[in-house]
Amino acid sequence: MTDAPVARPAVRWIVAAVAVLAVVAVAFAIGRFTAFGATAAPARPSTTSADAGFARDMQVHHTQAVLMAMEIYRKTSDDELRALSYDIATAQSGQRGEMFGWLVEWGLPQTSPQPLMTWMEASDEHSHGDTAALSQDELMAEMGMATDAEIAQLQEAEGRPADCLFLDLMIRHHQGAIPMAQAVIELGDEPRVAEVAQTIVTGQSAELDAMQDIRTRLSCGG
Repeated sequence: MTDAPVARPAVRWIVAAVAVLAVVAVAFAIGRFTAFGATAAPARPSTTSADAGFARDMQVHHTQAVLMAMEIYRKTSDDELRALSYDIATAQSGQRGEMFGWLVEWGLPQTSPQPLMTWMEASDEHSHGDTAALSQDELMAEMGMATDAEIAQLQEAEGRPADCLFLDLMIRHHQGAIPMAQAVIELGDEPRVAEVAQTIVTGQSAELDAMQDIRTRLSCGG
């Protein structure tokens, strides 16, 4: 009974010392983890980067492609063209949604005050020159986009004239998209952006061949 009072202060001191060491160890681990996390955090594309510019401009491009593809899908009687237009609409709708998501993830706005394709100016092969010197209509033409009048004409056309007009417009549209995809592969930093861009190059190149074949089969003029 006389030894118990002597042992208790020693036990309390040991328990307190262990608790302090545990707190210090946890604090050290948290500090190391935080420092590691800060160092390992990946850099995000800037608002003027090629990756962000491509995501914005290709959304504009894809939106019109989907509109045209759904228009001809609705009224064509050509089975091959209907299947192709469906593929174009669904593929580009999915890609457009992913591009929107990239900008959200990067904390960047969906639009930019810069003219279209400004991000491509650093490319020797794919640059459209000084985009600030071009009008919006000229920039849209450089991208292979259809004009409002051409879209209205497609909406009004029926039968083979509608099929042929769609093919003419979409061939030009694809021919404008492929250099954009090649430019971001050259200039961008995001692996997923480059992967999607390569999918666009490969897929739309194959679709160009298919559309040229359909155009020949339908005896489209021009």
